[in-house]
Amino acid sequence: MGAERDYTVTVSKKEVVAAVLPLQEHWLPFSNLDLLLPAVDVGVFFCYKKAVGVGDAMSFGSMVSVLKKAMAQALVSYYAFASEVVPNTVGEPELVCNNRGVDFIEAYADVELRNLDLHNPDESIEGKLVPKKKQGVLSVQATELRCGGLVVACTFDHRIADAYSANMFLVSWAEMARSKSISVVPSFRRSLLNPRRPGRIDPSLDDMYMPISSLPPPKQHHQATDQLISRIYYIAAEQLNELQSLACSNGYKRTKIESFSAFLWKMVALVAAKDDDSEVTKMGIVVDGRGRLGEGDKDRASLMSCYFGNVLSIPYGSQRVNELIERPLSWVANQVHNFLDQAVTKEHFLGLIDWVEAHRPEPALAKIYSNGSDDGPAFVVSSGQRFPVSKVDFGWGCPVFGSYHFPWGGDAGYVMPMPSPAREGDWVVYMHLFKRQLDLIETEASHVFRPLTFDYLDFSGSN
Repeated sequence: MGAERDYTVTVSKKEVVAAVLPLQEHWLPFSNLDLLLPAVDVGVFFCYKKAVGVGDAMSFGSMVSVLKKAMAQALVSYYAFASEVVPNTVGEPELVCNNRGVDFIEAYADVELRNLDLHNPDESIEGKLVPKKKQGVLSVQATELRCGGLVVACTFDHRIADAYSANMFLVSWAEMARSKSISVVPSFRRSLLNPRRPGRIDPSLDDMYMPISSLPPPKQHHQATDQLISRIYYIAAEQLNELQSLACSNGYKRTKIESFSAFLWKMVALVAAKDDDSEVTKMGIVVDGRGRLGEGDKDRASLMSCYFGNVLSIPYGSQRVNELIERPLSWVANQVHNFLDQAVTKEHFLGLIDWVEAHRPEPALAKIYSNGSDDGPAFVVSSGQRFPVSKVDFGWGCPVFGSYHFPWGGDAGYVMPMPSPAREGDWVVYMHLFKRQLDLIETEASHVFRPLTFDYLDFSGSN
């Protein structure tokens, strides 16, 4: 059979899983960097083949029991995921750590794992295998498939955790399931992100962030029929190496993420030139600040490496469409490197913390996400190279596939490249862009972006 999208999912049980040893109820404030995130939920899912040769011990019921028991243990350390978001007296969100627990859903899907249409997750994954979070901070769904395979999926509040934090939790949850001790104990020490007195704010931050009262009017889409959709692609290491080689020039070394982002920026510019009246297009890249904020202080660096929360900034560049098309990839990669350069410093993140403090309690957000009616197309690339897909082993083997899923609902696109579990150096890329952008990419760059199927993944031995 080919890839399936139209299959039924039946929910068999809903339960709340709380921490096995709850802490005393307390309040945990949002850090200034948490306050930059809108109230959006992020999904992540993992696909497992049917466990072979272990008898009844690996029935769906026994696997769910392992997941729930390990979850209750992991929530002792990761208590933020068992909490609730409530407004404080000035209207800012805070976390009440009350061990409300995690909604845990058990379901059955009438589809075989190898027939899941992973290339089109809006139809095959969204609303079926990845749960809608209705309450709390984290929801989980375990789905048994017709072939005996399993999908484990989570949806979490982005205001509470960035991908780095979620990855820490996923690995710890899996370690607990295998009766191991947690290798990284999370830190919730908000004082690590305290503003300075007095604050020092570089003017460049006003170009990157804005109070929501300054938001432009909503963007009018080029076509009423066009919309942001999600697709997942597979990119071979050889293609990434070739892009990197083309992006490097005059002795300048560019990273794979810079090279890939530059190539994608050129593709989006091609669409803008064909279909839009846009003269410019914008691209942002998510930067994690943990390493930067720990610079020059070993103890602080150690604490930042296990800090749970959001430690992100999103610098972006704006370029004329015709220049992006006409100039070589190495020139575009240089523009990417230059706008990234300003945000990969300790001072940038300290200044960003101070900038938020100066605007509180009014909410603010990254300008790249606030694409107004006069702006050209915009998208953000977030490197998922730390995505620990091979470490999310609950005791029945590593996932054959895993991906973030973030159809976030704004006007800016979102792209996350992650490591392939099947072959070292290959990437799996989740892309949430306008349909006409993805269609052109599939036409013009089919040698790079291959629609993901299970043919690229390891299916030897079962199913």
